[in-house]
Formats: sequence, structure tokens, C-alpha cells
Amino acid sequence: MRHVLHGNVLNRYPETRLAELVNCASQNFDVISSLCDDYDPGKGEFYFDRDPDAFKCIIEVYYFGEIHMKRGICPICFIKEMEFWKIDTSFLDECCKSNLNEKEEELAEIADKVKLILDDMEGDPAADRWERCQKFLWKLMEKPESSLPARAIAIVSFLFILISSVVMCVGTIPDLQVEDAEGNPVEHPTLDAIETACIGWFTVEYLLRLISSPNKVHFALSFMNIIDFLAIMPFYVVLILTYLGTAVMELANVQQAVQALRIMRIARIFKLARHSSGLQTLTYALKRSFKELGLLLMYMGVGIFVFSALGYTMEQSHPETLFKSIPQSFWWAIITMTTVGYGDIYPKTTLGRCNAAISFLCGVIAIALPIHPIINNFVIYYNKQKVLETAAKHELELMELQSNEGAARKASRKSRKSSGGGGVWDNTMRTSRSDTYIPLLADLHRTRQQSCK
Repeated sequence: MRHVLHGNVLNRYPETRLAELVNCASQNFDVISSLCDDYDPGKGEFYFDRDPDAFKCIIEVYYFGEIHMKRGICPICFIKEMEFWKIDTSFLDECCKSNLNEKEEELAEIADKVKLILDDMEGDPAADRWERCQKFLWKLMEKPESSLPARAIAIVSFLFILISSVVMCVGTIPDLQVEDAEGNPVEHPTLDAIETACIGWFTVEYLLRLISSPNKVHFALSFMNIIDFLAIMPFYVVLILTYLGTAVMELANVQQAVQALRIMRIARIFKLARHSSGLQTLTYALKRSFKELGLLLMYMGVGIFVFSALGYTMEQSHPETLFKSIPQSFWWAIITMTTVGYGDIYPKTTLGRCNAAISFLCGVIAIALPIHPIINNFVIYYNKQKVLETAAKHELELMELQSNEGAARKASRKSRKSSGGGGVWDNTMRTSRSDTYIPLLADLHRTRQQSCK
């Protein structure tokens, strides 16, 4: 691809590579060859073995004073092109800088993932026996992808979570409950035993993860670990209140406290997020969508207040009105705007029904508006995680391939040295593996140097 550029245009930025070529065109061939890949003195043409699409963007700085990256160009490779042409990154437009920052963050995350994987694979040779055992236990409990036993433990933990959740629900069925000595319904002894076994597993799992954790404070304050603690804590508090609480407080108060703590068992369902990348992605998407969720709550709050007040005012003329007050009308506005409509409160006048129809339409619109950004955040993060995982695996495969090639090259070099031959061939092969080696251009360059001499 050939470009014709004028010297007065290139000299607008004299520190760039093209401006240096224009200013040193009258000097010797060695200086020019250090700035370009090849040079034709007869035609006055410079040759560069660079990306032509990136160069089309690069030359925009001489005409417009800023650079825009085209779609499909890797931002990291484009920055290397700018460094080659000696153009500062400050000439990049703001939209391109944001794209570059995103790519740099992705590369940093890939590097972190690769580092973690390498640390798990290699380990620290200077660590003592307890540190090695602690690290092995941490991988076993926290990283199911590290080994087959770790995956089996993750599956067993997942099954215990499901079983405990099912037992909690089944235990509330009256037909499966039994009566205690006072005639109060309690859980069946079999279900109680299953519950105890599940709590025992959760307790052992939590303690092992706590013991093997590299950072105990960070582990204790982590959101998912707090949920794990809340999932097992009510069981032991109930035991303490059952056996020791009667000596401190009345039996009725103890039973109320026990029932309140049993409700906290629903927290264990959130333990599934530890074993589900989809739930983790959903949590992250909701975190990134706080602004959109705030807008949704604001829209709904304004609508609920307006339409409940209008409904209360319009229904006052009816003798059998169900709208006794504006706060009571809030419930009607909520179930109407969210399209639930239980039917326990409904308007009976014509104006009230018109108000209900308008509130229904406004509720649908208010809910639909912020939904797309939330879904978009979910899809972006999910795809990003998949790309990062794939890139990290490819990086590890590439590192393994390069290490194998390096070992094979050393072995072949030793064998050739022992046989006493192949020195020229080895230099040729080593040169041909260079990314910047171009045989035809090098031969042509050497011929021109000889002719100049």
C-alpha cells in the first residue's frame, strides 16, 4: 500500500518518525535505514513493514491533530504502532482511551489469573510442611478445578446444600410433623437427624476453609463467608437456647427465639452462589446496575404516591369504597403498577378505573425502561469472564509450548555440539525465528549497501 505525504504536513510534528525521515533525507543510507525497513533512493520512497490499517489511523494526527482507532484493531497493538511511529498516546481521542483502558484491565486480569494458576501448579519451594499442607487444603476446599478430589468435595457440598434446603421446606408440612411432650408440633426426628448431619458438614467445611485461608481477616469479612457463618450459626444458638435458655428465661420466650432463628436457615440457599458462576455473574451485574435499580425505585415510588393519592380522591364519592386512606392505597398502587393485581382492593368508580388503567400502563413502562441496561451488564460481564478464562488457558498453553520448544532447542544444540557440526545451520535457524527477520528485504538491503559503498 502506497501513501504520498508532503514534508510540510509531516513537519507539524517534528518528533515523529516520518518527520525525522523527511529531515534526514539528505544524509547517508545508514541513518535512513535505522528509521525505516527499506529505502529506494531513485524514487525517494520509504518502505515500512507495518500494519496498513493502523497506519491509516496514524496519519490522521498530521491532518486533524488526533487519532481514532478503527474497529477490529487491537488497542494494545495499536499503542505499539504509535510507539514505533513516535507519536504520543495523548493524541488518542477520549473514546479510544477508554477502550484502551478496558483492554489494559482485561490484560491485568488475565495476568492475575495466570499468576494464580502458576502459583497453584508450581508452589513455593521455600515453604515448610505446614504451609504446603495449608495450601493443599485451601486448593482442596476452594478451587474445584485444581484436582479431582477438590471437584468431588465441591459436588458433595452442593448436594448437602440442596438436601438441607429441601429438609427445611419439607419439615414445615403438618403431616410430617410430630408432637412433643407439651403437644406442640415439631420436626420429624428423621428430618432433624438429616439437618444435624448437614450442619455438621457445613461446620467442618467452614472451619477447614478458615484454617487454610491465607488471610483470616479477609476470609471472615467476605460476603459469601458471612453467609456461610449465618447458615450454621442458628443451629448452635438453638441448641444453646433449648438446653440452657430455660434456666434464664421463660419457655415461651425460648420457643419464640428458636422460631425466629430457624427462619435464618434460609440463608444457606445463598451458599449455592459459591458453586454457580451464573449466580456470581448475576450478583456482579446487580452491583454494576445500582444506578438503574435506583431509577426504577424512583419511578415506582413517584408513581405509587401519585396514583394512590388520585385513587383515594376519586373513590371517596363511592359509598362502598375500599380506599380508606392514602397509605392503604399504596398497596393497591404497588400491585397495579407491577401488574400483579390480587383483587383485594379495586376501584369502583369510572374515574378510579381510568386512573387504574393509566397506572397500569405507567408501571409497565417504568419497569421496562431500566431493564435493558441491567441485562446488558449481565451479558457483558458473563462474556468477559468467558474470554478471560479462555485467554488465561491459551496463555498457559503458549507458555508450556515455548518451554517445550526451549528444552528441545537446548537438547538439539547440545547434540550438534557433541557431533561438532551444524554451527552455520543453527545460526540460520535462530535468525529465521526472529519476528523482524525478512529475508528478501535483508538481501536487497545488503546489495544496496554494497552498491553505495
